[in-house]
Amino acid sequence: MSLNGEVCLPGDKSIAHRAIILGALSQGNTRIENFPFNKDCCFTVQAFQKLGIKIKTNKNNVIVFGKGLFGLKRSATDIFVGDSGTTYRLLLGVLAGQSFASRLVADKALSKRPMLRITAPLRLMGADIIARRKKKQSAGFEEYPPITIKGGNLKAITYSTPVASAQVKSAILLAGLFAEGKTKVIESVKTRDHSERMLQLFKAGIKVSENVITIDGGKGLFSPGKIYVPGDLSSAAFFMVAAAIIPGSRVIINNVSLNPSRIGILNVLKRMRVDIKICPHTACRSSASLGVNTPQAEPIGDIIVKSSCLKGTRVSRKEIPSLIDELPILMVAASVAKGKTIFNGVGELRVKETDRIKSMSENLVKMGAKIKVEREGNFENIVVEGVEQLNGAIVKSYGDHRTAMSMSIAGLQAKNKTKIDDISCVSKSFPDFFRILNSLKG
Repeated sequence: MSLNGEVCLPGDKSIAHRAIILGALSQGNTRIENFPFNKDCCFTVQAFQKLGIKIKTNKNNVIVFGKGLFGLKRSATDIFVGDSGTTYRLLLGVLAGQSFASRLVADKALSKRPMLRITAPLRLMGADIIARRKKKQSAGFEEYPPITIKGGNLKAITYSTPVASAQVKSAILLAGLFAEGKTKVIESVKTRDHSERMLQLFKAGIKVSENVITIDGGKGLFSPGKIYVPGDLSSAAFFMVAAAIIPGSRVIINNVSLNPSRIGILNVLKRMRVDIKICPHTACRSSASLGVNTPQAEPIGDIIVKSSCLKGTRVSRKEIPSLIDELPILMVAASVAKGKTIFNGVGELRVKETDRIKSMSENLVKMGAKIKVEREGNFENIVVEGVEQLNGAIVKSYGDHRTAMSMSIAGLQAKNKTKIDDISCVSKSFPDFFRILNSLKG
């Protein structure tokens, strides 16, 4: 069996979240095209509807009727965001600027994920926050949902992020829209810049200089009118790796985001000697082919991948933020690559929807992969020694969408059958994943 054909993927959920948020906070209406109606993005829509924003949905499009920076209203009930970490953390940044109190609740998985990285800087800006606290094994404490936040009268801060996280940066920048003065975020490692691009598109007073981002408080946002959300590169990653590791395959993925802060996986796959071609769209072609008549915040293009003989590589700690969501499927690629692949500094995988180091290692070892997790000072590394072919096995998704999709691709490469205990979690980010995958089977 091989995979062959062309696909157009649902919009990038990271971009879609931000389009909803800034659309709600801007003057004017915003039409968001190719909106991905996965669970996470729908929670962002529902959250802003509860905060008094009118949002209409139609097929793959959403229209947000903006009310400006101070147009939100207090929700009559708690705001539930399911398992969407992006919704939760970015919404905290927005609510830090509101004069009313809000209580954010989450499901069981997200309620175990750390939030002090967000609440600490927002408190420094003047937000009043009450969160569930738990003592850490080493020292100090961590904070978790549910969180009650009341903002208003924020002051600008200069903040160096202790962890490489686009969500932390974005929450502070969103709060900075409401703060008095200039808020500055300094990143030790550059993370994905969807927020910066989207804020520029909405005419925010934002300046980006290398790893330093500065935003002016009190400056209104203005809708560009229309936004096209390019295909999700994280979703494309599963099809890229599948085409690379399954003999006789050739897959074309159209209209994908080629954001430079997100293409870490393309660089790694090239080093692994994957036959991959990237075709960026020109501005004219993008407008003509997508029917978009407004400037785009994100570069767009097509990706062509053919089956290849993969070779092991080393992924440095600095590369991890640009491909953190793609590490599970890259572990599958490494499992069947010739030689050794080392992923350095992957500790953030421990605090995703599940412990992805544990879930992916245990599953792939069951299928015959050779994987070790090594500690180097304060960092964790994953070492994978490639095998020629995986063996089918009974594996677990651990309720994690990326683990489930990664193991389905591993199962296609393996000999004999592979059974995944639960695939319903895939709807979190990519409800059409299996339908699209089946359409490529030859």
